[in-house]
Amino acid sequence: MSNTTIYNFSAGPAILPESVLRTAQSEMFDYNGTGFSVMTMSHRSDVFMSILYHAEQDLRQLMDIPDNYKVLFLQGGASAQFNMVVMNLANGFERVDSVVTGNWSQIAHSQMGKLSHANIHLAAHGGEQYNYTDLPSPDTWDVSEKSAFVHFVINETVHGLQYRDIPKLATALPPMVCDMSSEILSRPINVADFGVIYAGAQKNIGPSGATIVIIREDLLKRCSSHIPDVWNYQSHVERQGMYNTPATYPIYISGLVFRWLQSQGGVAQMQTINALKAKILYEAIDNSGGFYINNVQPRARSQMNVIFRTGKPELDELFAQESTTRGLRLLRGYKSMGGMRASIYNAMPLQGVEALIEFMQEFQKRYG
Repeated sequence: MSNTTIYNFSAGPAILPESVLRTAQSEMFDYNGTGFSVMTMSHRSDVFMSILYHAEQDLRQLMDIPDNYKVLFLQGGASAQFNMVVMNLANGFERVDSVVTGNWSQIAHSQMGKLSHANIHLAAHGGEQYNYTDLPSPDTWDVSEKSAFVHFVINETVHGLQYRDIPKLATALPPMVCDMSSEILSRPINVADFGVIYAGAQKNIGPSGATIVIIREDLLKRCSSHIPDVWNYQSHVERQGMYNTPATYPIYISGLVFRWLQSQGGVAQMQTINALKAKILYEAIDNSGGFYINNVQPRARSQMNVIFRTGKPELDELFAQESTTRGLRLLRGYKSMGGMRASIYNAMPLQGVEALIEFMQEFQKRYG
């Protein structure tokens, strides 16, 4: 591997396709002959409105979003949605069902009740039950049809867990609300199975600053006029996403990523590539004779965030240091977890994973 080749394994803000960055570079000072940058463009200008329109249409095409779903590009990050979904969707309901499977769903669970009188009911707790090595089956979720919605995180970036079989409830009630930040557009999903999908852009779409919210139209009727407009889904929909200034540049970059995904063959093709990347990396871990450890059950292993360790903190730190000098960047695990974490989102090329595996094998020969 060339010393000049850098592979970014950050969990977020994460890697972006090189061709997208080069396009943004070429258009930095002059977007499409306008003479100025998207970064300095009025969000109400015809030029930006066109950028926003095409970004939404391309996203709709990639995810096959039904016509009865609205798409918003909001600020505040996915963390803001922990509160917004409750404020907007739980009016008149006594209960919200919450599935806790790892770090981010635990944070969501703790935050959702702060601006609502609804009881945030613990529908499942995979963390304590499985010690973050497996996921509770949707069949075991304690969900009530009288709940406002059931919330879950489909991919846990910290603990390296993912619902490989996409959860689907036996009944249409309550609607499912899903934090899809770290896997959106990595594989086909049926949007109609969800009431709300939200995702921070900075993991699998674009730079930080934009959050995508996909919401079924009928649920907008729950949005109370007593909710401040800036937190009200209905207000944003009524103003075509222009209630306040949207994150213009992140939306522009996201639009470029959507077009890049189309050029790669769409979401179905990304699923094939992502499955291969995850397969060979997990095989490298499992075939290391115990030198590298991943205790997550195979059915729950994330194809986006692969965690592993050597079992010796000092050796893990040495791995992180030496891998950095080889151009394999940001492989340290989450602060509370230690070990290593390789985030292999859509934009991570197969060559990057192969380079990591090559280094892992060399490192084991020297220290194993």
